[in-house]
Amino acid sequence: MIPEAKKPAVERALRTAFGVTEFEDIRQLTEGLSKALIFRIVVQGRPYLLRIIMRSDAMGDPTRLFRYMKAGEDAGLAPKVRYTSVEDRVSITDFVNAKQFPKAEALARMPATIQALHGLSPFPRVVNYLESMDGFISRFQAAKSLPESETADAFELYARARDVYPRVEADMVSSHNDLKPENVLFDGERVWLVDWEAGFLNDRYLDLAVAGNFVVTNEAEEKLFLHGYFGAEPSDYQLARFYLMRQILHMSYAAVFLAFGAAGKPVDASARVREHRDFHDRVWSGEISLAGSDAKIEYARVHLKQALAEMHAPRFAEAIRAVRDFHE
Repeated sequence: MIPEAKKPAVERALRTAFGVTEFEDIRQLTEGLSKALIFRIVVQGRPYLLRIIMRSDAMGDPTRLFRYMKAGEDAGLAPKVRYTSVEDRVSITDFVNAKQFPKAEALARMPATIQALHGLSPFPRVVNYLESMDGFISRFQAAKSLPESETADAFELYARARDVYPRVEADMVSSHNDLKPENVLFDGERVWLVDWEAGFLNDRYLDLAVAGNFVVTNEAEEKLFLHGYFGAEPSDYQLARFYLMRQILHMSYAAVFLAFGAAGKPVDASARVREHRDFHDRVWSGEISLAGSDAKIEYARVHLKQALAEMHAPRFAEAIRAVRDFHE
């Protein structure tokens, strides 16, 4: 299960962390998009999470990841780090025995969790998120992998959101950037954030939008969610920023997940596409996994469908006007 070339590194990790060279049990975890090998191991009767980073290029450099994990641990946001080796690209952390995280409780808890995350010492600037996602969306538009009837107006409306969305230095904070259910674990008492490899300095509204996709279901909950984060009733400007970032996120996820799922192959446009709320509720509950290609493709189309619905709604124009007026 562990690649032969990595076994000495794992033995070093076990010896350093626990004084042993073998584990008692191992199970590979395959959820998520990470290219790392991730295992639940049992050592001396206790479960731990073993991560083996397989990439050897600059983007696979674990220096940042291990720094984020430690910062998260120190802030009470991430599991305890038992071992890291930049040279071997291996880490061991405590394993979280996750339980179902009721959405009502997540709506109440996640704002403070994200606020604490954003209060960490600034992460490095790795990429410009808006520019990077704009590149994905441009390639998505050029590929024409979906029929025009499904993408009508999407790219033009997205461009309006992209062009008006402000680049505010004060809103650049330490961000996780991937707060999906498998990375937000609830043990019945505490919320834990795991899999920090997508972290970098980013616009605060991105983490809010990602989590909001799962726990915010209407405008009343949206206000409650942002009130929990900002500590006060959200302003029209803050609501508008959140709304526009959600549209950028919808389009970004449509582009990225279609690229991962289709891998350049034709997409069956006749396949069913569930509603945004239904799909996300099923992902949140664990009923749907995004590990498979078909699930990724449907997830991309779910986001595209939702983006079109929301960008055609009156609130889209109102949000653009509110943001533009605020900065003018």
